[in-house]
Amino acid sequence: MADYLADVQRYDAGADADVVQKIVKHLGIALQSKDASLVSCSDKSELDRVREKWCGKKLGQTDAAAADAVIAKVCETMKGDRQKQRVTFYYLVAKEMGKLGDL
Repeated sequence: MADYLADVQRYDAGADADVVQKIVKHLGIALQSKDASLVSCSDKSELDRVREKWCGKKLGQTDAAAADAVIAKVCETMKGDRQKQRVTFYYLVAKEMGKLGDL
């Protein structure tokens, strides 16, 4: 958990540990696989999955274009990271959508 929080705090120094913990709990077993614990901004199917599963189902964003814009912004924010941690990516998407409090 501390590693996830430290990674999130590289982008949001005031990140709430409870919110990060909720994202970790939501992702559960997926974080055990190295590949599944990362997000690839160059893989369209990966970004579609983030939009449908995280933005749509978990965060309630029904406007696909708005979700895609947020995802693109987070990809740009994290472009310096060769390996984008899924927990951090999801946190930044939720923050950008103003949904951290809804988690």
